[in-house]
Amino acid sequence: MISRTGLSSLLLLLLLAAACPGAPSFACEDKPSSPGCLKVTRPPVVLVPGDLGNQLEAKLNKPSVVHYMCTKKTDDYFTLWLNLELLLPLVIDCWIDNIRLIYNTTTKTTQTPPGVDVRIPGFGKTYPLEFLDPSKRTVGIYFYTLVKSMVEWGYLRDEDVRGAPYDWRRAPNENGPFFKELQKMIESMYEQYGSPVVLIAHSMGNLYTLYFLNHQPQEWKDKYIKCYIALGAPWGGVSKTLRVLATGDNDRIPVISPLKIREQQRTAVSTNWLLPYNNTWSVDTIFVTTPTHNYTMKDYQKFYQDINFKDGWLMRQNTESLVYNLTAPGVTIHCLYGTGIQTPESFHYDVFPDQEPKVHYGDGDGTVNLVSALRCQNWKGKQKGKIHMKELRSNEHIDMLSNLTTISYIKKVLFNLPLF
Repeated sequence: MISRTGLSSLLLLLLLAAACPGAPSFACEDKPSSPGCLKVTRPPVVLVPGDLGNQLEAKLNKPSVVHYMCTKKTDDYFTLWLNLELLLPLVIDCWIDNIRLIYNTTTKTTQTPPGVDVRIPGFGKTYPLEFLDPSKRTVGIYFYTLVKSMVEWGYLRDEDVRGAPYDWRRAPNENGPFFKELQKMIESMYEQYGSPVVLIAHSMGNLYTLYFLNHQPQEWKDKYIKCYIALGAPWGGVSKTLRVLATGDNDRIPVISPLKIREQQRTAVSTNWLLPYNNTWSVDTIFVTTPTHNYTMKDYQKFYQDINFKDGWLMRQNTESLVYNLTAPGVTIHCLYGTGIQTPESFHYDVFPDQEPKVHYGDGDGTVNLVSALRCQNWKGKQKGKIHMKELRSNEHIDMLSNLTTISYIKKVLFNLPLF
């Protein structure tokens, strides 16, 4: 028999269970001294990282190297991303040659350089997402704070919270095996825990998640997905991408020269995939100005020609349609987006493209422009699942993963607590 206090708590939780579809289940813990004990069953969770958001490993057996300091052959796999020791001057040339992709203009696919075998470690585990640097240095912290918090709530790493790392250098059309493994993992977790899964994605991982959900039947989504939490999603691309392609971006890692890393960033198909889209911005929006030309979306082909990277235009054409329609995901979604941080909107170059530009800023999370993040709200009324919007004031793009407001919101969603 449940006591009056226990009954009141049970009724209260049942009334408040509106964050995700489906009511929570309850059971007493094995504590005879606690009559009326109450426990909320938590849903299993899958984490999908963003661009640069999980470790990569490589094994070498190269026919040649770019200079004498580079390793030609290794006996086993080593950490390719993120290993700060490989990003030091001179050594970084070896790293760039190993991590770059080669685009085949005939097959419209990419391949690694000869003798370089890259693999994605730890699918289904959280460690490749928690710390990008296996040495667990502060600069490589990513999903760690969130996962640590979930463990404190009762979750178990690699059991009811798992990671879905992938080759973030590529766009979804080249990562078919990843989506098959993701589907299998979700179905397996559903069977194991008797509850549909909550998806939590960050940054570009949201475009991957949207692509994945758009390719699933509605019946599958209704059965296996409880809800989806989207953190810092660049639904319509980001302006910053043009600077990355033109001048490079060191992603706040001070030992890296932007111009040096530019070569690697250009060859990543995902970089070109993240250029702004005309489904979000006006086609006349000027993103880059130079002494001789102003570049809008209508000038992307000329932009690629002028930065001397014509393959990039082919990459863009081949991937532009992947999530262009921004079809509603078909599940209840919580869109959390940062505001109040200076976010690059346009760039002025006195010397183009080999000199750092003057940056003009707008609103957003420092990476994702607000206009792109807010595209989520356009799905209201276009699907059965609810669309929840949550502004994260003064939350930076990466820091939002460890922000107390974000973590508190996620906890409320997972345990069916009131959101407001």
